[in-house]
Amino acid sequence: MAIIDVVKCEVNDEELIYKFPSDDLRIGTQLVVYPTQTAFFVKGGKIFDSFESGTYTIKTNNIPILNKVVNIPFGFESPFKAEVWFVNQIAILDSKWGTTNPIQIEDPKYNIIVPVRAFGQYGFTISEPRKFLEKMVGNMTSFTVDKVNQYFKGLVMSVIVNIISDKMTIDNISILNINSHLTEISNFCKEKIQTYFENYGIGVDNFYVMSINVPENDPSFVRLKAAKDLTARLKITGSDVYQMERSFDVLEAAAVNESGSNNLINAGIGLGAGLNIGNQVGSMVSNTFNTNPKTPPPLPQGMQYFIAVNGQHQGPFEFTVIETLINENKILSDTLIWKQGQSEWVRISLMKEFISYFKVNPPTIPTV
Repeated sequence: MAIIDVVKCEVNDEELIYKFPSDDLRIGTQLVVYPTQTAFFVKGGKIFDSFESGTYTIKTNNIPILNKVVNIPFGFESPFKAEVWFVNQIAILDSKWGTTNPIQIEDPKYNIIVPVRAFGQYGFTISEPRKFLEKMVGNMTSFTVDKVNQYFKGLVMSVIVNIISDKMTIDNISILNINSHLTEISNFCKEKIQTYFENYGIGVDNFYVMSINVPENDPSFVRLKAAKDLTARLKITGSDVYQMERSFDVLEAAAVNESGSNNLINAGIGLGAGLNIGNQVGSMVSNTFNTNPKTPPPLPQGMQYFIAVNGQHQGPFEFTVIETLINENKILSDTLIWKQGQSEWVRISLMKEFISYFKVNPPTIPTV
């Protein structure tokens, strides 16, 4: 084989490793190392000398391998055998990753498990070329970007589930609004995942989570949205109003589905069941959605009222609760009401503090 005068590797964005095709070198051969490359001299499977970007003339005084391992018996232009490997350190910024199948993640706010898909991309650079050559390449004469992506795709997907789930738990992020936190999640993922790459001499330049989504018609996602709506409603109306509304819903259902002489009794049972269900749901929601269950409710303020529903009294309720139920037409003008100090039940429309809610002004008299 002819003696080689110039050893070099043309840069490309597909190959990360290039082994020069000949090991027949001589003293005086030029070694050309382009920017974003590192060249290594290898003899007998062992790495000896490394060179960063620049042009070098092979001499015994600048390539220690020649003095340590190679015998040079023929003077300045003496031939010798040594392998030259190039490591390409160009930045690869468009490596894609994504979930092949949905991953199961528990929403930390509502404790509902939903199937999630996620995808994004990352960029990497060979930051420690010697480690990469020794630990990842071995004796393979070619190592492509695709090969790195194939290897790390499995690794990324094996840890990404736990990483995203941990971040959601730490910051109490719901899947329903997770896409507004993608930058934070991306930075968190990069920080956690780069350790795996560094073990092989690869640096992670960036890591992006571009989307995390759940199929809109998935039953678990539907339950998740319903849980969010319920929580929002409780925050706006309060648990007392919610429980009363549930009670009236039970009564309406009883009125539609029950008939005969036992209607009044059944309705009363329905009301009791409704109030009981309301209490249970209110308590469950309070505990489940972290509405501070360890804090006792505030002490009652102001007057307490009782109302009559199907011959049974319900309450006590504060003025604001009665007011809300009137506005929602859950309490009508002929509903009986009682408060402490009254001798008997009266229609709510006759009680002075509620008269204005039922007062109907006559229409304007037309002009003749």
